[in-house]
Amino acid sequence: MAIRNQDHPFFRPLWRRIAVVAVTAIWCGVEAWHGQTTWAVLTAGICLYSIWTFFITYPKQTDL
Repeated sequence: MAIRNQDHPFFRPLWRRIAVVAVTAIWCGVEAWHGQTTWAVLTAGICLYSIWTFFITYPKQTDL
């Protein structure tokens, strides 16, 4: 799952980026709760990658 186009119009609203991170974090928690270590680690990786992509390296918006 490579998010190569960070500035895609779908991800411009902050609430959508937060929702993607929240869903993956909840998914990770559910998998950990049920003892599925492999899936919990996988979804934790997706969550961390989403945080990196959508908040740390996300291009700053410029007002036109």
